[in-house]
Amino acid sequence: MTDKKTAVSEQPDSLKEDNRAAPFTLINYLLFAIGLLDIVIGWFLLRGGHITIAPIMLIVGYCVIIPLAIMFRKKIAENA
Repeated sequence: MTDKKTAVSEQPDSLKEDNRAAPFTLINYLLFAIGLLDIVIGWFLLRGGHITIAPIMLIVGYCVIIPLAIMFRKKIAENA
């Protein structure tokens, strides 16, 4: 019979840190809410005929605030 050993897969340190931290924090949710509010206001302005400010608000909401809310991560101080 063959001797089977339990292999523990070693993960890089960056993956270990990601597993411990929650993916989204309060800041992420607040940014997401601000982005959604900006988009909703932009759609209402577009419906009202404001063809200058509404597209700007929609682009900022969709292309800046929402991606920022998804990608934002708080810097963790290393204790060395």
